[in-house]
Amino acid sequence: MPLTPSPYQFQFKLWIRVEKLDQSPNISSWHAPITRLDGIGPKLAESLSRLIGGSTLFDLVSHLPHRWIDRSLKTDFASTLIGETQTVSGIVQDFSVAPRGSKLQRIRLADDTGFLTLVFFNSNAGYLKRQFVPGSEMVVSGVIEDFHGQRQMTHPDYAVPISKMNSIPKVEPVYPLQAGLTNRRLHGFIRQAMSQLPDPGEWIADDILQKESWPSFIEALRTLHLPDELSHEFWDKPRARLAYDEALARALTFRQMREANRGSGAHGFPDGNAALPAFSAPLPYPMTNAQTRACEDIISDTSRTIPMQRMLQGDVGAGKTTVAAFSLFNAVKAGYQGAVMAPTEVLARQLFESIKGLLAPFNLQIECLTGRDKGKARQAILERVASGETQILCGTHALFQDGVEFDELALIVIDEQHRFGVGDRFRLASKAMAPHLLIMSATPIPRTLSMTVHGDIETSILDEKPAGRQPIDTRILPDSRIEDVFSGAGRALNRDERIFWVCPRVDDDGDMPSALGRYAMLKELFGDAVGLVHGRLSAKDKEAALEAFRRGDTRILVATTVIEVGVDVPEATIMVIEAAESFGLAQLHQLRGRVGRGSKPSFCLLVYTPPLGETAKKRLQTLRDSDDGFYIAEVDFKLRGPGDILGSEQSGLPDFRFIDLSRHQGLMEMANNHAAYLFNRKPVDLSGFQPLMQLLWKSDLTQPQV
Repeated sequence: MPLTPSPYQFQFKLWIRVEKLDQSPNISSWHAPITRLDGIGPKLAESLSRLIGGSTLFDLVSHLPHRWIDRSLKTDFASTLIGETQTVSGIVQDFSVAPRGSKLQRIRLADDTGFLTLVFFNSNAGYLKRQFVPGSEMVVSGVIEDFHGQRQMTHPDYAVPISKMNSIPKVEPVYPLQAGLTNRRLHGFIRQAMSQLPDPGEWIADDILQKESWPSFIEALRTLHLPDELSHEFWDKPRARLAYDEALARALTFRQMREANRGSGAHGFPDGNAALPAFSAPLPYPMTNAQTRACEDIISDTSRTIPMQRMLQGDVGAGKTTVAAFSLFNAVKAGYQGAVMAPTEVLARQLFESIKGLLAPFNLQIECLTGRDKGKARQAILERVASGETQILCGTHALFQDGVEFDELALIVIDEQHRFGVGDRFRLASKAMAPHLLIMSATPIPRTLSMTVHGDIETSILDEKPAGRQPIDTRILPDSRIEDVFSGAGRALNRDERIFWVCPRVDDDGDMPSALGRYAMLKELFGDAVGLVHGRLSAKDKEAALEAFRRGDTRILVATTVIEVGVDVPEATIMVIEAAESFGLAQLHQLRGRVGRGSKPSFCLLVYTPPLGETAKKRLQTLRDSDDGFYIAEVDFKLRGPGDILGSEQSGLPDFRFIDLSRHQGLMEMANNHAAYLFNRKPVDLSGFQPLMQLLWKSDLTQPQV
């Protein structure tokens, strides 16, 4: 059950450890590179980093299992359960040599209750004979099958002599994986890392630890990665402890940023009410009521010297960029500079072009700075920014690198905020006195979660779509009709339309369609009209593929979910999503939003592989029947439900390490209350929490002077 904050709301003295730490424990080893571990070289480190979302030991041990397998030894063959993973011991009876031309070997084990046949395909017979010596006792672990009334096990996961039985874990964690990495190998790396990591110390009061029966931080990780037994919901307390730590670090960080901003004051923009009609007059379409309300919120916030912190939350195509462009126009008209930060070079340049187009009538100096800008060209941009000649600067993380200095930066717009680290935002904010901050969220999150996730950041919601947006005809098709989809694609090309074609994986992996495989097939059908983009391409190659699609050089773009957010090609009228059942509902909604941006009718084809489970069916039906992003977000959250132990990444939500929003909303509220109490006590003293901040944020943030 989710924890609630009620027992602690009026007992904040319990939150604070009375003693102060003499010094922060040495946590640098937690942020050592994974290449420090035996068996991880540069190539493996690269693929492993993609899986775990980072390159440090902390990133590795933060990659939690999504389930656990009981491999404790059963008493005999007769007590094993068909279809379940079981571990048993038996005496090797005989080895059946495969007939000539056959690739099948069988080994029979016996115990007091009967026999168990081990089945191997394409295995080395000599190796098996050496391992399974008649008369020896072996321990095997794997799934028990019923073959014509006889128990058998095909390719055991483990097979060791009885003397090495302890090498089989009693409880084996099962991790999210990617191609090329086995569960056993990943667990070995995590086990190795856990043996090297020191205890980072304690920052939660003893009263709370005892009341909640929470282990220490490092013991929580040990329990999840190296459990001794598989008791009922053994993971609940360790997971809650880790989730609370993450929620508390997040809450302290946002409080820290807010207090730091408040302490220095912001530039006020006094003429916002006059700027709005001037901005909207040359627009080719009237602003929606929701856009106007959001602009009025921004005018009110930025007229004061207290820095604005506002979330602009809107559905796909709700017109967030127009509101952002107004906020930048308002800052420039007041005599200041604005900065726009996007998570990728592709999105940064696209946002740059959109804002430049919206503000073209006003002849403002707008530039874009990304990692690909080098040498004299980069230096020239930096000089114009520092002098104030550049009024609006768009870019990526490059905006907060050393050497980027603004003349009078007063407003920061952040697009796709959940893709930036908190430290990224803090470093950019440090380049101005106390900038106003507008955060754009591309995907609505459930209204019930907004305050929990974003704390006390003010929110403006765009719940209307501008005139001219085409409805999208969404259809659900089994993969047996893929030939019909090919034919429809050909007809669309004849009409000079463009098509997004999304696959869940880059490479072939079993029966699931891959981008590379589908690209090759479509290339045979449609030749050079087909392009390809995926996450393994360099930023330059991704941008080239997207630009070719925008220009019409290619008219079918095969892609993974790299096109999920922000890609704007009005000529695209068809979105094909293969293996649609493998995507989350919010993600499907984002992908669908890449079409329907022009004047022609648009379609989204959800191609699935039967049979569909009930949850997958509900997801696809919800998308077919609704285009309301807020409703879809609520359904998405409910479908995940509390039964999903670890949850799953949801587009539009922060990328949590330990928090599962379906279980831990109460913990996040507790953490917000905790942080508020700490900052309301004067003087503010966060020294006891520095190890936590350094551990989760890699020392990006430090003790505030408030």
